[in-house]
Amino acid sequence: MTERILGPAHPTSAATAILRPLFLGAVTFTPDSLLGGWQDRNATRTLPHCVDQLDAAGALDNLRRVTGEVEAARRNMWFADSDVYKTLEAAAWQLGRTPDDAELRAFLDTTAALVAKAQGEDGYLNSYFAVDKPELRWRELHWSHELYCAGHLIQAAVAAARAGVGAQLVTVARRFADLIVERFSTVDDVDGHPEIETALAELYRVTGHRPYLELARRFLDLRGRGLIDGERFGPRYLQDHVPVRDADEVAGHVVRQLYLLAGVVDVAVETRDEQLLDAARRVWADAFGTKTYLTGAQGSRHRDEAFGDPHELPPDRAYGETCAAIASFQANWRLLLATGERKYADEMERALYNVIAGSTALDGTHFFYSNPLHLRTGHDGSHEDAPSQRLPWYSCACCPPNFARLVASLSGYVATTDQGGLQVHLYTAGTLRTTVDGADVHLVTRTEYPWDGRIELTVTTDAALVLALRIPGWASGALVDGEPADVRDGYAEVRRDWSAGVTVTLDLPMPARIVRPHPRIDAVRGCVAVTRGPLVYCLEQADLPEGVTLEDVRIDPAARFAEGRLPDVPVTLTARGSVEPPASDELYGAGARAPGEPVELTAIPYFLWGNRTPGPMRVWIPVATTE
Repeated sequence: MTERILGPAHPTSAATAILRPLFLGAVTFTPDSLLGGWQDRNATRTLPHCVDQLDAAGALDNLRRVTGEVEAARRNMWFADSDVYKTLEAAAWQLGRTPDDAELRAFLDTTAALVAKAQGEDGYLNSYFAVDKPELRWRELHWSHELYCAGHLIQAAVAAARAGVGAQLVTVARRFADLIVERFSTVDDVDGHPEIETALAELYRVTGHRPYLELARRFLDLRGRGLIDGERFGPRYLQDHVPVRDADEVAGHVVRQLYLLAGVVDVAVETRDEQLLDAARRVWADAFGTKTYLTGAQGSRHRDEAFGDPHELPPDRAYGETCAAIASFQANWRLLLATGERKYADEMERALYNVIAGSTALDGTHFFYSNPLHLRTGHDGSHEDAPSQRLPWYSCACCPPNFARLVASLSGYVATTDQGGLQVHLYTAGTLRTTVDGADVHLVTRTEYPWDGRIELTVTTDAALVLALRIPGWASGALVDGEPADVRDGYAEVRRDWSAGVTVTLDLPMPARIVRPHPRIDAVRGCVAVTRGPLVYCLEQADLPEGVTLEDVRIDPAARFAEGRLPDVPVTLTARGSVEPPASDELYGAGARAPGEPVELTAIPYFLWGNRTPGPMRVWIPVATTE
């Protein structure tokens, strides 16, 4: 039964998690809801596209080179095996939801057979080091990504095991994991790219085999001792500059840092290690206190795909990698389970509806790797490192299959339970079936969220259930059944006799809001942004009158917003502004501007930008001149 499939990051009964995830099949999205539409598009467009690209771009052929089926030169990055494994994971989660998809099952089975054939007699599996650099196997972990690729293989196997598919894939992953335990349990070696830590913790959760968890903890305790060759970018880039337990700030490559954070929380809750969990909370506070963009994106430096200094958040140079946003979502989910604190669910929502959603086009087959908050007029988008529009694939193709695996498992992140309670963290139209204290609970949610803040939840159960509804940090004046919500620790707790079925109405006001940046964010001083509910809005050149340059537009921060709509944009926001072009073309003159001319500004949700035509875009808008 698909209802009994465990989803991602499901702690064991012995773990110290405060909240318990539901089974993956417990939640079903209404097809015409935003999340339901995403899942359908992912299943019918994005995931098949990823499968096709594994062949077209050469990732599968790299494995066939190991088996002798292909003799051509290797293509793509040396860690492209991970693209195969992330796609396999997406396929497994999707098959957990739609087990009758014969084409997808065939892909999973045939690819698992290829992976098994490529695996060495001792369990080792890596197409690059098996064929191209066999003499460097395990010898240059600072750049090799060997354990990173192994981690994604293991996570694919975890998804397959939980979905009851791909038994051969599980066998392959366990053989490799056993080799890794044998090889690394007694040597002081650490991989330059974290990922193996959370994967081993999850494999322990599936198998109960304690050495997997112990090795994950060992990897965490070894990191920060200067064991990794920092090479070009130094130890901070690799999170090897300070022991994990002593860290109080995020550093270096964003995806590595956030995958490391996920592993820290997984190990902490399974080993009941409060010191480790405290370290995770400290680095989280640093990341989300001074180093996160309004959209939830992270990473302000292209050079090393890294966090910047506190408040170093330039919108046009934002790297904001899609994989970083997905890693943030996953790390925040683990922290939410571990602590029950709303702030982690708030950050999940912010990343989901802005960066993650915006990374993929409405057609489901074109993607952003980086997610800037400003695309300038005249930008040269000819290179894939900073394109002007979404591309169908990348030479480093980590993001599209990462997106596919998250969306395929998205229903597993909506709600949780604890003793006597059901907590709803993400709102969408759909149904939920679970048990609380042994009693069946049936929940039907009707809403057009995030376009509308009214959420109707009909609950039927014989349990003395406490229904906890997240009140987002952006929501002011929330109502429950028409009365001010009694909010405690970020959640409104509702108690009723649910036996005959009771409908609770949550109203989250969603006026358009002007947001001002922290004064130390120099790059957007004198600018404001527009938000509505969980959505960040932006201006696109496509909505400006002909002849108006986006960088010349100013907004009146006191203007009232009118709501409208466009094709594929359910809610637009329109307000008065002005066009203030420079008085001359002198690059460093007096900075004078021509008198402003009024203009009507129409903003659309950031996640929908770039779906009509390539062109300039900006989130942070300069305010109109008052002098």
